[in-house]
Amino acid sequence: MWIAVAVVALIVVDVVLVSLALGRTATAQNGPAGPIPTFSSSARPSVTPTPSASATPSAGVADDASASRLLSAVDGKEAWRASRTSCSAGKAVLEHSVDGGATWVAVALGDDVRALTGLRATTTGVSVLVGVGDDCAATVRTSADDGATWAAGQPGAAGAGVTDTALQLKSGRIASPCTDPVDAYQGQYTTLVACSDSVAWRNGTSAWVTAPIAGIQSIADAGNTYTLARTGAATCAGVEVLSLPAVKVTASSAVSPVGCWTEGTSSGPVAIDLAGTSLWAWAGDTVAVSADGGASW
Repeated sequence: MWIAVAVVALIVVDVVLVSLALGRTATAQNGPAGPIPTFSSSARPSVTPTPSASATPSAGVADDASASRLLSAVDGKEAWRASRTSCSAGKAVLEHSVDGGATWVAVALGDDVRALTGLRATTTGVSVLVGVGDDCAATVRTSADDGATWAAGQPGAAGAGVTDTALQLKSGRIASPCTDPVDAYQGQYTTLVACSDSVAWRNGTSAWVTAPIAGIQSIADAGNTYTLARTGAATCAGVEVLSLPAVKVTASSAVSPVGCWTEGTSSGPVAIDLAGTSLWAWAGDTVAVSADGGASW
């Protein structure tokens, strides 16, 4: 008899529990059923912080009015920029923009990088000429994933590097044709160096030819010509854009005016670069893009 009573009691308990469970999962009269909770022992994935965007110049040496700048454009929307740093200066900063220079995102270069002296970007990636390690050895590094990873680059891939008295070219380090080089560009056949009161040009490894063209701050490749940025000219209260033939430069070669960027500061470092007909310019804390090679802004 006691066994029968126990069995009946267990049946009653099961009925009550089933009724409660159905009540928890059934659709309520006044709304939809709530979600049935699930549980997992897997850890929540970590989130990588997104670098903050900034429209201001790169940190560190870019704030120094005496520091020269590097700018390399891919097209009218994408470009890379940095301040040219020495081994004794602060940490080099590289930045990337994909919205015409409205915002910039800092890109890590590596803990062993002590200087940045060259920069060149293409549609396939970006290359930098950096000084690495305790001896600040000149090294080219290339990234094909917007700076997420870096690999050894080919000599010359980052363009020409400039220090106080020397140039780092594809063929190696050479003495500068002037003691105060401001910028340098090495193309397939010719090299042009901007000095404080002149420009120096050579074809291949021939002797340097000096033309008394003063005030040049930056050089961009325009095919058969160079596009130059000049400050301090009486004809432009800002950054003057000029053109110089890329071949057969002589001591009497002259520049031709292209345009005037009046929003650009007439003092301090200036950087330009040309991608197709899009001329990028960076002066002070302002970046602008001209769609017609600098004729209008």
